[in-house]
Amino acid sequence: MSDQTIRSFIAIELPEAVKTGLQQLQTELTLPRYSFVKCVAPEGFHLTLKFLGNISAQKITEITRVMEQASQVVSSFQLQITEVGAFPDLRRPRVLWVGIKGEVDKLIGWQQRIDEGLVPLGFAKEARPFTPHLTLARLRENCSPGDRLHFGEMVASSHVEVDYTFTVTSLNLMKSQLFPAGAVYSRLAEVKLKS
Repeated sequence: MSDQTIRSFIAIELPEAVKTGLQQLQTELTLPRYSFVKCVAPEGFHLTLKFLGNISAQKITEITRVMEQASQVVSSFQLQITEVGAFPDLRRPRVLWVGIKGEVDKLIGWQQRIDEGLVPLGFAKEARPFTPHLTLARLRENCSPGDRLHFGEMVASSHVEVDYTFTVTSLNLMKSQLFPAGAVYSRLAEVKLKS
């Protein structure tokens, strides 16, 4: 069993109240009404700092050490969830997200230290700049351009109010198991920040 790999990523977990709020936001945007939109389950809401892919169980300790080193200079800080957007944009949405504001500079610096610290372990640095966001839903590949445009226009015209503030106090190495019903996440390691 030791050669088995674990699909994993490094993320900030969200408070239950924020997850509940984001679920209400999904309902406000009437996402269940669109058969081509797949909502992220509330337990799947998290702020990913680095997707690692499949790792061996032996790497968990080394990855956790990098997380600890990158976190030594970081004290707890506040983030705010605001505005709804889409990648690449609302005319051709593929991923529906909510943006992150607040002490974002602290978050980005932290993410960069983690990214650089993981290079010696064989993980490539991110090619694109880190854009803090939470994924609300994904549009299925077979979604027509017309449906994409209509959905994007609906989101743009809905003027939903999003304002959740939360304090980041820890960083987690997460395990992702894929099942037909969706992904199931569990924590492999946790690094606490100074308060």
